[in-house]
Amino acid sequence: MKSLIIADRIQQAKYDRRPVVALESTVITHGMPYPENIETALEVEKIIEKEVAVPATIAVLAGKIKVGLSRKEIKELADREDVEKISRRDIPWAVSSGKYGSTTVAATMIASHRADIRFFVTGGIGGVHRGGENSLDISADLTELGRTPVTVISAGAKAILDLELTLERLETEGVPVLGFKTDEFPAFYSRKSGLKLKIRVDTPQDIAEIARARDDLELKNGILVANPISREREIPLAEIEPEIKKAVAEARDEDISGSALTPFLLERIKKISSGQSLKVNIELLKNNARLGARVAVSHQNLEVMGD
Repeated sequence: MKSLIIADRIQQAKYDRRPVVALESTVITHGMPYPENIETALEVEKIIEKEVAVPATIAVLAGKIKVGLSRKEIKELADREDVEKISRRDIPWAVSSGKYGSTTVAATMIASHRADIRFFVTGGIGGVHRGGENSLDISADLTELGRTPVTVISAGAKAILDLELTLERLETEGVPVLGFKTDEFPAFYSRKSGLKLKIRVDTPQDIAEIARARDDLELKNGILVANPISREREIPLAEIEPEIKKAVAEARDEDISGSALTPFLLERIKKISSGQSLKVNIELLKNNARLGARVAVSHQNLEVMGD
């Protein structure tokens, strides 16, 4: 695959049978302001390394899908003003046009699968937007989870979405949603949404074993791990929900939709919450990175034991 470049350190890690964890890059270019974007991206990589796994941040650089950005490349990506937000539909165009792009959950899953990386850490996935039953504004992340066998560790879906419809769509796509030490789907900034989950897991090995069973059965769907933020860091749903509704109403009044909607809503919520939502976003990313690395390590141990 000429358009896919896997960094030497990732190639070596795969050769040495060391666990690798993929990371998306939209958090660097569209999800957080400077300097929190760079600081968080580098800190998340350090957390994964401390758990004895190898981080692989993914982006499109001059028309090449790069798996395993260097620290210099991460900083350069953050500094550029011409970085596109790349999902599945955008990949051929970005590659053929020599674009620079940050990868969404969907695009990162595709690149991870091509690079044989089975675990991917993000903050929260996209989903069905509020009012999506009429607008049909539904993230490609959900269909990607239905057809690409990568395990995604997240804090659930972004709280700006219709979480109930998002879960229903995931069920339709055949995606298992695993609640890590919880029976309830988290609401991103908040630990609870009021939506019950069918599957609860309590250890990283539980997750690794489910992923391994999926692969043994040769099923092609992804797995979504919902990892709630800590009680000390969360914004209770009753507190953040009015702010989200306010931001959604502003977006509607300003006729903002499509790919511009999520960045707009996250920025508005950050302002409305006096920056508290950004702090929570950073903490949940770190929390997910820690769990994702531990799952990857557990999975690698299972693979070695199975030889």
